[in-house]
Amino acid sequence: MTKGSEVIELGVNIDHVATLRQARRTYEPDPVWAAVEAHLGGADGITVHLREDRRHIQDEDVRRLRDLVHIKLNLEMAATDEMVDIACALRPEMAMLVPEGREEVTTEGGLDVVAQEGKLKTAIGRLTDAGIVTSVFIDADLPQVEASARVGARVCEVHTGPYAHAFHAKGRDAESRAVVAELDRVHVAGRAIRDLGMRFNAGHALNYVNVQPVAALPGVRELHIGHAIVSRSVFVGLREAVREMKALMRQAAKQG
Repeated sequence: MTKGSEVIELGVNIDHVATLRQARRTYEPDPVWAAVEAHLGGADGITVHLREDRRHIQDEDVRRLRDLVHIKLNLEMAATDEMVDIACALRPEMAMLVPEGREEVTTEGGLDVVAQEGKLKTAIGRLTDAGIVTSVFIDADLPQVEASARVGARVCEVHTGPYAHAFHAKGRDAESRAVVAELDRVHVAGRAIRDLGMRFNAGHALNYVNVQPVAALPGVRELHIGHAIVSRSVFVGLREAVREMKALMRQAAKQG
């Protein structure tokens, strides 16, 4: 079990439910329904990314989720004045600052906190004053961890994409040198995050075959997973897809 007998939690990202809806510019499937199903499957929180181009989640989705969801709401967002204003008005339980590019398919790479300390400190200060827990999505690099503490983040979510891509490229062999090296980077970053008094979360590109080594890391509090769960839900339903992921995480955390 994780440090201090804390139980690992699962935040389910439902962006791609909205992606499916927006493909037809219609009203279904409804992300709020998805949030309810995820909750019934065992999700501890719901994550949505309100992107500046509004490619999937819309402003009204976030408002309805804030009003209707009975578990934690994590709002992923760029550190812009517009997004900080929206977050301060809606007051999700957590706001996670992420890098954002119009041409990317999904978020690629962690936020460069080192290069933007002044801007991020201001944004985090506003969010904190509004009573919102602040998180930053960063690569597993110690200078980024240290900068995150300096700007006042309470949570660091470590980007697990490099680990997941190595896992896939090396034939799903968790013991391959490349996979072990990437996992160790996440481990070291997580230890530094906790040593600096912040919460250690992780996410990006995690799925049903690669999640357990990350879930077994010491002190990891939450994993945020979206695409893999929504993809599996096409075949088994969202409630069951969440239940299966949560079971894998809890099993690994207990054994780890």
